[in-house]
Amino acid sequence: MTLLLIVLLPFAGIILPPLVVRTSRSASAWAAALPPAIALALLISQAPAVFDGGVPAVSWSWLPALGLELAFFLDGYGLMFAGLILGIGLLIVLYARYYLSMDDPMGRFYAMLLAFMGAMLGIVLSDNILLLVVFWELTSISSFLLIGYWRHRADARQGARMALAITGAGGLCLLAGALLLGEIVGSFRLQDILAAGEVITASPLYTPTLVLVLLGAFAKSAQVPFHFWLPHAMAAPTPVSAYLHSATMVKAGVFLIGRLYPALSGTQLWFWLVTGVGLATMVFAAYQALFKNDLKGLLAYSTISHLGLITLLFGLGTPQGVVAGVFHIINHATFKASLFMSAGIIDHETGTRDIRKLGGLRRYMPITMWLAAIAAASMAGVPLFNGFLSKEMFFAEMVVEGQRLGAAGWTLPVLATLGGLLSAAYSLRFVHDVFFGNETGALPRQPHEPPRYMRVPVEVLIVICVLVGVAPSLVVGGLLTTAVSGVLIGEVPYFSLALWHGINTPLIMSVIALAGAVAAYVHRERLEALHHRIFPPITGKDCFDAVIAAAVATARWITQLVDPGRVQRNVLYMIAATLVLGAVGAAAGGLGGGSRALTAAPLPAIAIWAMSIAAAAVIAVGHHNRLLALIAMGVVGLLTAVTFVYISAPDLALTQLSVEVVSTVLLLLALNLLPKETPRETPAWRRGRDAVIAVAGGGGVAALAYAAMTRPLDSISRYFLEQSVPGGGGHNVVNVILVDFRGFDTFGEITVLGIAALCVYALIYDQAGVRHDSDSETLHPRILLIGSRVMLPLLAAVAVYVFLRGHNQPGGGFIAGLIAAVAVVTQYMASGVRWAEERLTADYFPVVGAGLLIAGLTGIASWLVGYPFLTSAFTHVHWPVVGDFEVASAVAFDLGVFLTVVGSVVLILSQFGKQTRANREA
Repeated sequence: MTLLLIVLLPFAGIILPPLVVRTSRSASAWAAALPPAIALALLISQAPAVFDGGVPAVSWSWLPALGLELAFFLDGYGLMFAGLILGIGLLIVLYARYYLSMDDPMGRFYAMLLAFMGAMLGIVLSDNILLLVVFWELTSISSFLLIGYWRHRADARQGARMALAITGAGGLCLLAGALLLGEIVGSFRLQDILAAGEVITASPLYTPTLVLVLLGAFAKSAQVPFHFWLPHAMAAPTPVSAYLHSATMVKAGVFLIGRLYPALSGTQLWFWLVTGVGLATMVFAAYQALFKNDLKGLLAYSTISHLGLITLLFGLGTPQGVVAGVFHIINHATFKASLFMSAGIIDHETGTRDIRKLGGLRRYMPITMWLAAIAAASMAGVPLFNGFLSKEMFFAEMVVEGQRLGAAGWTLPVLATLGGLLSAAYSLRFVHDVFFGNETGALPRQPHEPPRYMRVPVEVLIVICVLVGVAPSLVVGGLLTTAVSGVLIGEVPYFSLALWHGINTPLIMSVIALAGAVAAYVHRERLEALHHRIFPPITGKDCFDAVIAAAVATARWITQLVDPGRVQRNVLYMIAATLVLGAVGAAAGGLGGGSRALTAAPLPAIAIWAMSIAAAAVIAVGHHNRLLALIAMGVVGLLTAVTFVYISAPDLALTQLSVEVVSTVLLLLALNLLPKETPRETPAWRRGRDAVIAVAGGGGVAALAYAAMTRPLDSISRYFLEQSVPGGGGHNVVNVILVDFRGFDTFGEITVLGIAALCVYALIYDQAGVRHDSDSETLHPRILLIGSRVMLPLLAAVAVYVFLRGHNQPGGGFIAGLIAAVAVVTQYMASGVRWAEERLTADYFPVVGAGLLIAGLTGIASWLVGYPFLTSAFTHVHWPVVGDFEVASAVAFDLGVFLTVVGSVVLILSQFGKQTRANREA
């Protein structure tokens, strides 16, 4: 349960910052910090068990038929990542309090940040690979919102779309890889997959599985050739960039590589794919970073380069490589978060991130200078800082691996040294050009030190960088050992975190890298000129835009080919294709009458169906007159409800009748926006063709119905009839199916209904405002006014009655919601928008949200007592006077359905009413 709380706390806290932001900005920050602080305390409480070798785990059944469980486990690797996510997340919350301006909606920012944090915690703690994929996609969605936080800026919107497209496509690849892993192992449980490494690597599905999983990881961690989305994500606020680059999002890819290391590593394909991509990314991105003039752009490419370094270390497939990779994950998180926040401070206090405009800031921001210089020195691998230690491990592994590869092995230490050289060079540029360069006098604002508490998160991280660099075994040794054990799932190899290992090859490589960095920085202008001469000005973004443009053009061509923009043509294609397929099936002997005798149709049934056919014929013939067609449609709907009554289906009859009333009102309102008649443009030959196809389609459906009804039918209805009372506690089988047996379907349907209502509202809403009517008696006849006001309380009482009786008698939340919606909408129709809105002041958006929330919480409550999602419970209690009374949890779910239906329907219909009145007055 503790692990579940750690994951859910950030999600549960989403609502807090927007609620308290009106009190004060500091209150919003405190509200945002509370959930991760509690989650961090819970995580720390689990740490002793993990350090002792335990692996706390918890699971609940979710969709057992699909192998999907709500399962979490905590090993050393997950503990390290969860600690980084929560610890750095708390620092980002404090930093953002002072970074965001008064114009930025702070509550919305913190809400999205908490959602992002919860999704990342779900990734690192999941014990089901399908659940991991779910959280993986949540990080893509929440990062999309965070990157596009400043939605008034075109670069933010474009960066968010690009990030979502690349990481979303990678997520689809990961999903396919996860399904293949489950197919190979026979289980989607992550611990089972990690223990089946030999089975996986020996499987013929190993190659596609590895490629698909790595595509997902490489896309998320911005590895070449998917690297270009990350620099464009720098349009996000700096707190987002600092969090995204240090502990979340891009670290998810390298986390996944490390997490699946026991299952997928140990093959030549693993070595060449992971090592090759990591090495190329490390060198290429470091080279690109050297020439970036935007502070955050430089840091973005440096992140890509260091992620490539970590990927490379995991790709080696050696235990020592894993130790170095995990150690660099910790070090990179600390110095990269501090560097991004330092860059944000510089931008915040000077008004620019352009290195060419910055210079001489040491005079105005001396404390910030020292903080940024220490973080940059750690990134460059300067001794006495944490980055130096993991860089030395990296160099040592490159030397060993180079020796193993033989003649061509010299390339690994050479390229590793080149990567270290470039890393030190752009780190030197970051510090020297900003703080020691010449003042340009082009700063938008007079620079000065930031507010005290804006600097505190940077100071905390810098202290960690120094402590780990000076006393690594004391500060981080135990955590590193525990984290590595979680990756290797076995004995951790010996490693030394000493500051001095003597004069050896890695030390010589470090000296060469640092000296070469100074030389590269001194001659950077010549290098930059050579760079622009050699490399064409084509970027990854240009390629991405070209691919998107080609995809859009292809989609437009295909759409124009199959969809000329006419509904009639689309229906023609659909029916014709159905007829062809049906004819093929019938010719093969799949269609024909069975041996079962048909039930004789009594005269009332024949009369009802004959009237239905006649009304449908009126629609077909007289559809040009829209009002006539609507009346005929109403007749068909009413006769359908009568049919349900005749065949003893009162629930369906009530639902059909309610839906018919609401849809008729909707269409009546819509008719006011349309001409009274449709144009008669169809030639006679086309009408004849359509008549033939329509008759053939109707005949085909009739033949199919006859074939089905004359064959033996094995229905599952008996199961529901037998289990309705003992399993669902209700005698109304239809309602029990909706709120219990198929409650998940119903929850999905009301979610779609709510989304549809919001979409309709957005499409109809007039940004310039709606002109209300004058409430004249001509528009609103008095008999309608009086009748509607008498009906309002009566319909409300009927709605409550139908709702309460729904679990045992015909009724329920859906029908009651439609009745209540009709009661409200009739007020708009009878008395006008102005009159109704002055008295019906409820905001329907919260009603929809409350309905979905209540329905969802009802389902989650069943998890808390160990049952599947939306499992209902019931009991009987004895109340004074009332007597024996049944209490069922399904009532709460039905209440959610009721509120969603009322809110959605009234939201749509009232908006139609406003638009109708506005057009009538125009």
